[in-house]
Amino acid sequence: MTNPHEAAFIQSIKDPAGFWAEAAQEIEWVRPWDTVLDDSRPPFYRWFAGGRLNTCYNALDRHVAAGRGDQPALIYDSPVTDTVKTYTYRQLRDEVALFAGVLQSRGVVKGDRVIVYMPMIPEAAIAMLACARIGAVHSVVFGGFAAKELATRIDDAKPKVIVSASCGIEVQRVIPYKPLLDGAIEMAAAKPECCIVLQRSMQPCDLSAGRDFDWNEVMARARPVDCVPVAATDPLYILYTSGTTGQPKGVVRDNGGHAVALHWSMKAVYNLDAGEVFWAASDVGWVVGHSYIVYGPLLKGCTTILFEGKPVGTPDAGVFWRVIAQHKVCTMFTAPTAFRAIKREDPEGVLIRQYDLSHFRALFLAGERLDPDTLKWARQKLQVPVIDHWWQTETGWAICANCLGLHHYPVKEGSPTKAVPGWHLQVLDPIAKTPVPAGEIGALVVQLPLPPGSLPTLWNNDQRYIDAYLEEFPGYYKTADAGFIDDEGYVFVMSRTDDIINVAGHRLSTGAMEEVLSDHPSVAECAVLGVDDPLKGQVPVGFLVLKAGVRQSEEQIVAEVIQMVRERIGPVAAFKVATVVKRLPKTRSGKILRGTIQKIADNQAYNVPPTIDDPMILEEIETALKTIGLAGARSGRK
Repeated sequence: MTNPHEAAFIQSIKDPAGFWAEAAQEIEWVRPWDTVLDDSRPPFYRWFAGGRLNTCYNALDRHVAAGRGDQPALIYDSPVTDTVKTYTYRQLRDEVALFAGVLQSRGVVKGDRVIVYMPMIPEAAIAMLACARIGAVHSVVFGGFAAKELATRIDDAKPKVIVSASCGIEVQRVIPYKPLLDGAIEMAAAKPECCIVLQRSMQPCDLSAGRDFDWNEVMARARPVDCVPVAATDPLYILYTSGTTGQPKGVVRDNGGHAVALHWSMKAVYNLDAGEVFWAASDVGWVVGHSYIVYGPLLKGCTTILFEGKPVGTPDAGVFWRVIAQHKVCTMFTAPTAFRAIKREDPEGVLIRQYDLSHFRALFLAGERLDPDTLKWARQKLQVPVIDHWWQTETGWAICANCLGLHHYPVKEGSPTKAVPGWHLQVLDPIAKTPVPAGEIGALVVQLPLPPGSLPTLWNNDQRYIDAYLEEFPGYYKTADAGFIDDEGYVFVMSRTDDIINVAGHRLSTGAMEEVLSDHPSVAECAVLGVDDPLKGQVPVGFLVLKAGVRQSEEQIVAEVIQMVRERIGPVAAFKVATVVKRLPKTRSGKILRGTIQKIADNQAYNVPPTIDDPMILEEIETALKTIGLAGARSGRK
């Protein structure tokens, strides 16, 4: 007998049009669709063709119309500025309608692009929703992104308006945004007609006469505007994949499929009902912020938390528990790296016990591999389900998850459980392009058509969409992740396909080695990567960050993890070198910059990634590599 997840999955694969038509009934349409799935021009599939709607209306206005205007819609919690502010659905709708009026007064019409370059403040979400309200296409660029990277996005999106703020607030520093914005506009060939800048009291900026306008001043003169209906297949936003250099890859999200999929996922995946509090501790510059800080929770009628802070240091490793307790959060979604940082600072979970977490039901983690040690720690300390799930910027929502609103499967460590309904996931041999037996590693791919909410193409670049995602495995979307599916249907995402290393002819997963290292009781987090070796082709090298208060010597810990890999994976792994570092280089979203570490180790020139959280860490990595006999210290930056 099938459970609700299995039944939903089977229907979504056998009858995708029927499955998603039913889900789409939960969205308010100005005009119903002519065709649920338009497959007339593969591989460019379109969902809800002929339908018309407005995403902002579905996220805000309809909840006010339904009598829930006084319910909290967004709670801004900023420990870095000691601010907590709540917007009801009515208040948020009114602010969004006013800023939509500002954009219209500056000549923005349906189809125009608006870049949002802001920190984690309510005005960022307001600007996004205001674009959606009038059919403009927003492109959020992470606040503080380097001027050169912002310039490439300006040239690709060609925005009519850029919305920014005077500065961002980090744990121990203020980052001025205006010099970066000015530098980017100077570099870019495409010039915006104007910039609207929110002046923050921590560091106001000078405004350029004739081009720049003060947020508060234009809002004071604005008139609210109504929602503009758009086609379901019209673009809602462009989001550039992190780390892009040269010609950016602008992931496009449409209006109709996006609204249907995200609304459906809030209950099916996260088990949230309208009125409950959901917190995605991410940033609006990333896909998680788009899908599950702004759009998903508001489409469902939940209360969403917009958090301006860090898991540690604002002020301590207990800030997550304070937010959960204070705002009665039901479900949280963040990256494993956040929990590794908390575990490192408070390994016994002492701070957790200071807060009432009785409302808290589940923790979802995604963004990189969830190591079993972090899973066990979080589950033991929080006493709630800890759910790993897997998705990408391109997919917009989860490919694999333990869908708590459908059926709660037993957790298998190292697995994001099973494919979510709509995602026909398969494992193919990367050479033969044929399915591999259960349990064997191959390329994880999704059979076309992709479900609603995923990318229909790249911005103004259909051919690159085909080349990057569809060409290597005809009829499939290439996730660029490697893994396997076991005989019970559980998916194991081992690593990016470029993280499969070749040691003397043996294809080995660095992710599997990281699982072993993270099992050591003294290791807080780790990374394993392959470095060039003249004899074996590649050999793995481990980097270890230790927990606070560890008494063992570094030498002893290194010896023990080397032995653990030998015992669990075997001598074939040739894992003989590991080093202890104070921290690992990461993007602002928490992903470890393995590729950059590898270039340093291989004595190659490298660019400092624009997404890096702290460039100084790279010097620490170079020093650590030099101490273990690798030539990283000579590599140098481009």
